[in-house]
Amino acid sequence: MEFIIALLAILLVVIGFGIRIVPQGYVFVIERLGKYHNTLVPGFHVIIPFIDRVAKRVSLKEQVADFPPQDVITKDNVIMKIDTVVYFKVQDPKLYAYGAERPILALENLTATTLRNLVGELELDQTLTSRDNINSKMRVILDEATDPWGIKVGRVELKNIIPPEEIQRSMEKQMKAERDRRETLLEAEGHKQASITRAEGDKQALVLKAEAERDAAIARATGQAESIRLVYEAEAKGIEMLKAANMDERVLLIKKLEALEKLGDGRATKIVVPTELAGAASDLTFKTEMLGFGNNTPVDTTAPKQSAPKKDDPCCSDSDKGATTKHFAQSHVDFEPTK
Repeated sequence: MEFIIALLAILLVVIGFGIRIVPQGYVFVIERLGKYHNTLVPGFHVIIPFIDRVAKRVSLKEQVADFPPQDVITKDNVIMKIDTVVYFKVQDPKLYAYGAERPILALENLTATTLRNLVGELELDQTLTSRDNINSKMRVILDEATDPWGIKVGRVELKNIIPPEEIQRSMEKQMKAERDRRETLLEAEGHKQASITRAEGDKQALVLKAEAERDAAIARATGQAESIRLVYEAEAKGIEMLKAANMDERVLLIKKLEALEKLGDGRATKIVVPTELAGAASDLTFKTEMLGFGNNTPVDTTAPKQSAPKKDDPCCSDSDKGATTKHFAQSHVDFEPTK
């Protein structure tokens, strides 16, 4: 009885050794008697104990390999440190298990050598500005080289590029000089635009001032022309009204005498009077005196006439007075008849 129980226990242990449960995202590479037999996918499996064994547990998930910085020499003999990050996944578990002894280490060394080859063809400035180009070339090279290992390289990134301290200081100075240059250019451009704007403003102000003066001059000239036109229209209308009234020559003669009176009120020392106007004036004066229209002031004939006593002028005699008065009258207004 005890023997049967012991035999059942051994049988259960053997069966336990033969049961394999593969988790999701993993596969098991099975060897039978030291030779590859098959690959167990995720799920429940039973193998033969002591004959079949799990040779390698392989993850099918994408993996990230962060390699330490590598010393790289550029084409212009600048030594810098560059560390890379490689994203890969196992595409063929059998090749991954039997293709390389240590596939991750092989991938790291292959990445370092490929990086040195690519950066050795570039100068420092090109290395700093050509990351995308380097990444794409490294991905293609690593993908082709790791196909026999069952690895699919999906992406390669240059994580850090660390130049020497002297180069960093030089780059900082260069960057500062470039920023100073840009600042100077921006200030100069700003002054230029401000000067152009001020000049355009002054130009517009001068143009507007000239236009305003022109408009004012035109308005003044238009006003003067309109006033002159109105004066002449009024005079023409007056002449037309005089013609329409059928005025005789005597009224026209009176108008001429009024005009002559206005001329005499001025500062002119010599007035030229037409012969017919002078004759008409003398004739009119004679007729007025004859008819008694010259002086309308009443005269008292009953009162005795008294003459004021004459006083001798100590400065001059009577003859001198007459000559002086005659000279004064001739110096102010001279009527000369014209033929």
